[in-house]
Amino acid sequence: MTRQRSSRRSAVSSAPGRLRIVAGKWRSRLLKVAAVPGLRPTSERIRETLFNWLTPGIHGARCLDLFAGTGALGIEAMSRGAASVTFVEQSREAFSALREACKELGVDGATVLKIDALQFLRSSADESFDLVFLDPPFADDSLADLCRLLDDGGYLAEGARVYLEQEKAQAAPALPDGWVIAHEKTAGNVRYSLVDTP
Repeated sequence: MTRQRSSRRSAVSSAPGRLRIVAGKWRSRLLKVAAVPGLRPTSERIRETLFNWLTPGIHGARCLDLFAGTGALGIEAMSRGAASVTFVEQSREAFSALREACKELGVDGATVLKIDALQFLRSSADESFDLVFLDPPFADDSLADLCRLLDDGGYLAEGARVYLEQEKAQAAPALPDGWVIAHEKTAGNVRYSLVDTP
């Protein structure tokens, strides 16, 4: 969940203050977006493309949604059959809204944590994940460090896939050994990729 600089615009946006689930059991459901400056859902267009890449592997997947924000990616995954999602979000407002969204949908298998993403990754891994969503604030330019922490920390199941989202103008991050970009596209000022890990 990217917090864009105020001068930037998302490639495709939902109605202001609303997140629309694209597909799955909660298709077309609208959820409130917390009033946090710069917070925006990953666009519907990008989510649709990403989950086309992931089908059918999303079913039963254990997911980690770092920088969860509105939870657009993790909730979309649950809607499409993921077994569980751990949402990590440090903003109090976004955390509260995300918990309410999960409660409203009756989500089973969701864990919502109010913690900084880097702090989470520097703690001991309690479980490994099949799919990780990495969508940090564009200004952070932290994808390379985040990928290294995931790789070193035992957070990735064998053959896990990692979604990366960044500003198109930024250089592509250096990836750990054995990581391979399976798919990559741009939409507006956003570059997004799906990476296969060993």
